[in-house]
Order: sequence, then structure tokens, then C-alpha cells
Amino acid sequence: MSKFLIVGLGNIGEEYSDTRHNIGFSIVEAMAAEAGVKFKSDRYADVAEMKYKGKTLVLIKPSTYMNLSGKALNYWMQAEKIKVENILILVDELALPFGKIRLGPKGSDGGHNGLKHIQETLNTTVYPRLRFGISSEFQKGAQVNYVLGKWSEEERKTLAERIKVSADAVKAFAFAGLERSMNQYNTK
Repeated sequence: MSKFLIVGLGNIGEEYSDTRHNIGFSIVEAMAAEAGVKFKSDRYADVAEMKYKGKTLVLIKPSTYMNLSGKALNYWMQAEKIKVENILILVDELALPFGKIRLGPKGSDGGHNGLKHIQETLNTTVYPRLRFGISSEFQKGAQVNYVLGKWSEEERKTLAERIKVSADAVKAFAFAGLERSMNQYNTK
């Protein structure tokens, strides 16, 4: 099948715009802009569709808020008839240094509420994901403020380039498959 569901995790609302927790939104927004397509508000998500080397990528930004991300994922998987191996969840990751990305076929939710709801919805921990490192440079007890905080000036210097690398990794996933894209991008 040549159709893929790319789920950028984040929270809707201006107060969450440009925050670490919304990196999934930022990546799909960059992909849509590069492809010249626009997001439209639809059921449970803002949706855009782009083509890449004969593949169709359905980009979604769930409007359910992070903690109910599985609801949007499930609806769009059914609506577009996309199997779990053809979805890719884009998520922020505290356990990786800033800007590092890791593609993988499975894993725990790592305490991430968006992934937790997706795993409950899919009833499995086996689904492709791209984790974008936001590092864990925060004081004890300040995790929520850090994750929901805006990017630092230092991070902003390379953020656009790291988003582009992530977008390229998503396209590689759709075109070449998870295994090959992991080999190509997990070292960058």
C-alpha cells in the first residue's frame, strides 16, 4: 500500500504554539509547507495530504489535545484505511539530546501521555514512531513547564535544520521503509 498516516503530536491553541511538546505539529507543518499543501480542519484533526515519489502521505495534527491523541489516530486510520505499519507518530522525547532523532518500530510510552493514549487505543506498543530529542535540561519538578515551554535561543539556531532532517526521515520512511530509514537517520 502506498498510503501513509503521519501523526504529528501536539496541543492545539496559541499558548502551545512553538513549544517543545508541539514538535510533531512543527514537523508536519514544515512538510506541508514544502509540498505546498494546506491543512484543513476536519474530524478530530487538521489534515493535509501530500504526494512523495508515488506515495500519499496524510498529515494530521490531532485537535483532541495530547492526552487523547489515539482518538484522532484511530479515526484517520479507519477513514483512510491505513494499517498500523503505515503510520508514523512524531513525538517529543526527553531522553534524547536536543535535535537527535530516533526512528523505531516499537517501544514504551516513556511517560508520554500522547503515546500512552495511542498504545491504549491500538492495544499494542508495536507501531512506528519518530522521537525528536528535546533533552532534559530542566530542574527537578519543572518537567511540565519545560516540555510546554518555548524553544531556547540556543535551540532556535538549529531547530529549522533539525525539523528538515526529521521531515526527510518521514519521507524516507514512506518511500524506503522503516528499516532503511532507521539506518540512514538514527545516526544523524
